[in-house]
Amino acid sequence: MIRSVDDTAVKEQTRRKTRKDSLIGKRVPKLDAPDKATGKTRYLDDIKLPRMLYGKILFADRPHARIVKIDTSAAKVMKGVRAVITADDVELVTFGFGSDNTALKKGKVTCIRDEIAAVAADTSEIATEAIKRIAVTYEDLPVIGSIEESLADGAPVIHEHIADNVPFRFDYAHGDVDQGILESDVIVEDTYHVQRQAHCCLGTSGIIADFGSDGRLTLHSLTQVPFSYKHDLSKIIRIPPERIRVIQPPIGGGFGSKLDVHPFEPICVFLARATSRPVRMTFSREEEFLATPTRQPMVIKLKSGAKKDGTFTFRDVLMTLDNGGHTSWGATTPWISIRTFSSLYRVPHVRQHVDVIYTNNIYACAFRGYGNPQATFALESQIDGLADELGMDPLDIRLKNAQESGETTGQGLVLGTCGLKECLETATRNAGWDVKHSAPAKHGKRTGVVRGMGMASIFHVGGGAKIYRSDGCGTMLKMDDFGGVVVFTGASEIGQGSETVIAQIVAEELGLPLDNIRIVNNDTDLTPWDVGVHASRTTFIAGNSALRAARKAREKLLAAAAEQLKRDADDLDLSAGNVVDRSTCEPLAPIPKIIRGLHFGKKNDLIMTSDYYEPPSTAPDKEDKGDISACYSFGTHVAEVEVDQDTGVVKVLGISAAHDVGRVINQMGIEGQIEGGIAQGLGYCLTEELKLRDGRVINPTFTDYKLITTQELPEMNVAFIETNEPAGPYGAKGVAESPLIAVSAAVANAVHNATGVRINELPLTPERVLRKLQEATDADG
Repeated sequence: MIRSVDDTAVKEQTRRKTRKDSLIGKRVPKLDAPDKATGKTRYLDDIKLPRMLYGKILFADRPHARIVKIDTSAAKVMKGVRAVITADDVELVTFGFGSDNTALKKGKVTCIRDEIAAVAADTSEIATEAIKRIAVTYEDLPVIGSIEESLADGAPVIHEHIADNVPFRFDYAHGDVDQGILESDVIVEDTYHVQRQAHCCLGTSGIIADFGSDGRLTLHSLTQVPFSYKHDLSKIIRIPPERIRVIQPPIGGGFGSKLDVHPFEPICVFLARATSRPVRMTFSREEEFLATPTRQPMVIKLKSGAKKDGTFTFRDVLMTLDNGGHTSWGATTPWISIRTFSSLYRVPHVRQHVDVIYTNNIYACAFRGYGNPQATFALESQIDGLADELGMDPLDIRLKNAQESGETTGQGLVLGTCGLKECLETATRNAGWDVKHSAPAKHGKRTGVVRGMGMASIFHVGGGAKIYRSDGCGTMLKMDDFGGVVVFTGASEIGQGSETVIAQIVAEELGLPLDNIRIVNNDTDLTPWDVGVHASRTTFIAGNSALRAARKAREKLLAAAAEQLKRDADDLDLSAGNVVDRSTCEPLAPIPKIIRGLHFGKKNDLIMTSDYYEPPSTAPDKEDKGDISACYSFGTHVAEVEVDQDTGVVKVLGISAAHDVGRVINQMGIEGQIEGGIAQGLGYCLTEELKLRDGRVINPTFTDYKLITTQELPEMNVAFIETNEPAGPYGAKGVAESPLIAVSAAVANAVHNATGVRINELPLTPERVLRKLQEATDADG
């Protein structure tokens, strides 16, 4: 199946290639960079409304317990305390994917981050002290700290409506795995463990809730999904969504952490309602670690096979997820994981079963890559295992099974453009694979420093994902009489540079300087609908919407110019702020003059356009098959490492990355995305793990939670494969999540290449690596 191509879009792309002043593919600094660099940007903490109060939450600090009594009397009498609320003071509405959460908890707590009470006070310090004066009497219950404990016979039931502690099960299959096993000459089977990773946004979670005199609610919120957020929050706080306005201050990082409604947000609304004053609530860094969800931890049992020539035959996947005490987006990450197992390389037979298990641990939400880093770590590690069994080069086995443009995967994903082979060849060539890579080391006694090289590839959505009924985005555009353009887009800016890309696209289409373009994207009272920032969708979907709105404005502008200049519109173009002769590029009239002529002329018209772009993707069917994205992104990472076998320290010397991005829109921006994703992926691979003991977080500070710093970043060689996706704006695909996804597998494969020891558990800390090396040495005798 091949999607139809918009002929108009192809013609426009061809015409733009001849433009000498084109902005597409250039290095353009982010529009918000100067204000951020000079300290002018006003974040949530900088916003102070008249009569504003400060909110704080009392968290349970008990992983599993009955609430016997809550005594708020000492807090209520404190000077400066304006409200103290518990579950008894508000209407409790269940929310979340499992309908297992409420804003404030009543009767029982199921993890340490459960919200017991909240305070609004004149200062943050008074609110913090008031929280300390709330006395809670608990009856402790047995703590379920692991999947095994939760599934054991006679295990306590965490939520009464789920008697077996298994709120979700997922199954998928294509082909016949039993037949695939019979067709296999080699079979590899192993178990992979992946950990909790904290988002570690520079800006911590927060919100301001403010009721107007008309009863309308204004929220200064850091959400990534403002329109869905209004809808979901309205049900919890019992306010119609049309009476909620969401204003997004500049967001200090998201990475998926702000896709859900979190309990602190309705709690802040309840405090504002109780006091009739605006209330601001922001988390400390320790609260951020304790009370915000993480990346989804998983145990993945994977079995796969191949023929003697390296052809993949089957994959059989069993995934178990620690759901924690409540359900957020983390429980749904298998929806993407299975698409990696089913569609990264050709494989005719695939089967997956997933169990999502309640425990008394903290829960997980969406995180950049959304289940794909976990799946890719397991799959790409096992592909190296198959290559070892067959005596093949890891590159050769991947090239043999790599798809090409026009193929459809077993799960029904249409790969209209696919640069996987080019990514494999480019990344390995740039890394010096043929020279530096050799067969995995085989050691008796493991000591000294050794080097190795490993690789892994990426498959991810590149044109949104049909999670909701609509995956679209709206744009409204207006031009003033002086050539200024205001673009109202539903697409939120969360630091990824979307407003810069949208401005580039509009400026390119209208032949105007970038400085003429202003983006409005942070107020639901002004902007059109968008499903939100997730699934690497913004450049592709919001970019297409902006492009189409700009083309409508362009057509209107050229029609007016044709009438005023007595020329055929097909002979005209827009460039450098002028209407120009298409064939000679000779300036004929300034664009502002044409607009004023339209405005003040006989027709008295304005140039205002709008567009809503809905991608040509489809929702999955009952068998979880279907073309869920308008296009797909591919990539390959090659890692070179140095392993000190006496200490277990892994040093990454270099990462060579090649990504199929369709087409580069902003060279500077996409380089930042790739390099930032690699850095985040290295943290996931080497150092980052939010650790729990008996349901309690034991490293909730940056002292003990180890992020990768600039001192530890390796040399990065980044290449872009331009497959010119016909459905994308100027040929572009989304790429925001991809650079993180393959890092762990590439590094783990490099460690195996250097030491001969396969490590199937993340992160690759010195302690873990040293232990695995010692175990391998002991096993060798």
